[in-house]
Order: sequence, then structure tokens, then C-alpha cells
Amino acid sequence: MGCVRTAVMDQERIAELAGFSRVGVVGLGLIGGSIGLDLRALGVSVQGLVHRASTAERALERGLVDAVSCDPACLEGCDLVVLALPLEALLQPQETLLKALPPEAVVTDVGSVKGAVLDVWRDRHPRFVASHPMAGTAESGVESGCSGLFRGRPWVGTPEVDTDAKALDRVRALACSLGAHWISADPLIHDQAVALISHLPVMVSAALLRVLGEERDPRVRDLARQLASSGFADTTRVGGGNPALGTAMASRNTTALLKALAAYRWSLEQLEEAILNGHWAQLEQELEKTRALRPSFLEPPSDAAMRQD
Repeated sequence: MGCVRTAVMDQERIAELAGFSRVGVVGLGLIGGSIGLDLRALGVSVQGLVHRASTAERALERGLVDAVSCDPACLEGCDLVVLALPLEALLQPQETLLKALPPEAVVTDVGSVKGAVLDVWRDRHPRFVASHPMAGTAESGVESGCSGLFRGRPWVGTPEVDTDAKALDRVRALACSLGAHWISADPLIHDQAVALISHLPVMVSAALLRVLGEERDPRVRDLARQLASSGFADTTRVGGGNPALGTAMASRNTTALLKALAAYRWSLEQLEEAILNGHWAQLEQELEKTRALRPSFLEPPSDAAMRQD
């Protein structure tokens, strides 16, 4: 079933076509909690699995799930299980979780690196489908889940030759039911693309924050802090995020990230050389190119892109 624009396809109908009756969500942070909220709004029963009793209690209070437990056995009877775990936990799954996954259920993840995830999971469950919703905020934890997080955002599936076709359809239907548009990609191509648009910006943003934080003249540093406004906030948001997540991105997508960093370093050197030599016309020309480039990466996807299989 191809994904089409959700403005003209009823989301509840998509959920019905997928046949969801009970969905398990493992991890109720930003992504897992948001999935739970949206599925419940569509009338789908959501079973949560978390590590801490305090998280379970708060998840129920916030309405993220219909039921929640710290015991993996709660996943029994789920026809779809979403592994909304931190990347490192996803790549080192607990044996109790593996044993509790129903063999007939469709299992998917939300990790930002797909090659490493598939290396771990392709032989762990017969109906595993690697996927990655490209949505988020700066928030994390059980308080961060919000309705509509995935609406209009890409959700990438990275099937392999042996991926269960029916399981893939179920995960695609999940993405569409939450308002996302589905994109299918090769796992390694996905990791290279994500290194450029997600993992590299984290490192660049972190480097910028370090430059300011390590400014030796306290007068300059203090004034810069007072003058920083929305432009600075936008540029540095991802560099001020979860350190464990940034480290996981780098350690699990190292080759692609290093390639992206090398390309960025070369580009920065070209700009530096133009400034050093006073080549202002060249600098302006380069900035004109980047101004023209930016909209192409921020425009909503075309209808054709939204129907990719």
C-alpha cells in the first residue's frame, strides 16, 4: 500500500487497513510517547513497556498508553511492537525483551542509524522492519511526548531483500496513520544522508558552542551571551541536546559522519580562504549559492516523493 498525502486520506481508515488492534511501545520518551498519544487518538490500544515504575505511573497520567508495565511479558498479544529505545539500548537488546517479542508480531524501531540496527536485528526477529521517523524536539523523557509530532514529517523505511513484505506494509501504514510521509531507502544511503542533515549539524553546533564557551576574553564572552538571540538559538539547538545521543550517533555512524565532517571542513576552508584574501566578490557568490540551496532542503515533499515505495 503506497503512502499518499494524509490531507486526502482519512487517518483512521489507514489504521483500520493496517489491522492494528494492540500496539506495544517499548520506551515512552519523545518518540515512543508521541506514537502512543497519536495511536490512542485513532482508537488503537497501546501497551507501554518501560524500565521504571515512576515512568510507568507518569505515562498513564499523561495518557500516553492504555496500559504500561516494567515486565516485557506485557507485550504478549501485540500485533505490532515499536522499539522506541535509545540507540545504544536498541543495539544491545536485553534477553528478556527478545524472548518476550511475539514471533507473529511486526517489530520496528525508530533509531537514527540503520546499518548498525540491521546488523543486530535482522536475525533476531523474523518480522523486523528497520525504520526511522525524522521528527523531534529538544525535549526528552516521559514528559516530552506530544500529539502530531510526525504530521508532515518523513518516516524512512530501510527494507532489505529478505524483509517480510507484509510486515513492511504494516510499518508503512503505521507511519501514514500518524500523518508522516513514507520514504523507502537503502540502509547505507540512509545513514550517509542522515549524517549530512542530522549528525553533522550536531557536531557543527557543538563546535560553535565550544568556540563561544572557550572565548578567553570574559568581556567578549559576556556580551556575546547577552546578544545571543533567535538566530543563535536556532543554529545551536542540536548541539545543546542529549550528549549520550550525540555520542551514539558518532560511534554508530562513524564512517558516514567522518566523510561529512571532511566535506564540511573543506567547505569552511574555502570560505576562510576567500575572507583571508579579501575575495569579497567570491564570498558573495558563495553565499548566493547557499541562499539558493537552502529552500530545496526545507520545502515540503512533493506528491511524487510522498508516494515512494
